[in-house]
Amino acid sequence: MRRAAVGLALVSVLAAAGCGGGGTPDAGPPASSSPPAATPTPPPAAPELPDPRADVPSDVPTERDPLADAAEAAASAAAESGDLVLGGDISWPQCPEGMGIPERPTMGLPMPKPEARYVIIGLTNGPAFFPNPCLADQVAWVRQRGLMVSAYSVLSHPNAATLRRHGGTGPFDGGDRLGALKNVGYQQARFNVRNMERAGLLTPMVWLDVESVPGFDWTGDRQANAAVVQGAFQGYRDAGYSVGVYSTPAIWAGIVGDLSFGVPEWRAAGPTGLAEALERCGDDWSIQGGPGVLGQWVEDDRDLNTTCPGTSGDLSGLFHQF
Repeated sequence: MRRAAVGLALVSVLAAAGCGGGGTPDAGPPASSSPPAATPTPPPAAPELPDPRADVPSDVPTERDPLADAAEAAASAAAESGDLVLGGDISWPQCPEGMGIPERPTMGLPMPKPEARYVIIGLTNGPAFFPNPCLADQVAWVRQRGLMVSAYSVLSHPNAATLRRHGGTGPFDGGDRLGALKNVGYQQARFNVRNMERAGLLTPMVWLDVESVPGFDWTGDRQANAAVVQGAFQGYRDAGYSVGVYSTPAIWAGIVGDLSFGVPEWRAAGPTGLAEALERCGDDWSIQGGPGVLGQWVEDDRDLNTTCPGTSGDLSGLFHQF
């Protein structure tokens, strides 16, 4: 879902997040007649956060050894036996080259492997209010192959103009700083829901992708960042979707502190392998107090995914079957 330096080549583990920056976002819905919230005092600069692809435990070997090979073989055997269900995730990096906003030009990266049973599609071209430029084509690709599908939503902090436009529109008190930020998150969700409907993307679940991406970053005010995420959470719930989170423990805590929804988690393991992705399913890798249901790793320019042990039986709550 994502790619950091190479634009989320994913070396992918999260799709580019953040707001503001260049480009002109979709105008979105007209502002309400109520006066927009006053622009808050600029928060402190955001701290440097680890790249999600680098958020790998220090005891993961950098070179293959017999124990690593054995763990990978056992994980592969579990996948072949049907105890695990493998899939992939895609977004703007897989769109044909020549598309996308200047900060996130599309890359034409490979689509999921033939063994993928499900695909999770990113809804943005990095920051919020910029749509995935080939969303409809990616939905059609999944539909033609009869795969299961879900969606993920990269969230981002608004710049001043976006806050003025959307801060007063929504279910929260736009006259309050945090309420205005929640409204912005809510409108991020509504924007993506409209694009999903246009593209024919059906899913019971939307994953909130919370990560740091250079150029479109969060602030150093974790409470303010959390307000945006809370608003988006409510926006998808009000639209009838279940919600999960995609991140790593370190990145989540660095951006939104101890914010917790207790919802299912899709956990990123970076450029490792299936065995490490399964390791992330354990309690030690909890992001915000919810169960680990999917693990992701990066390999050969693809984001690969596996179901966590115990979640492979009925996937209807996570995916729509085309």
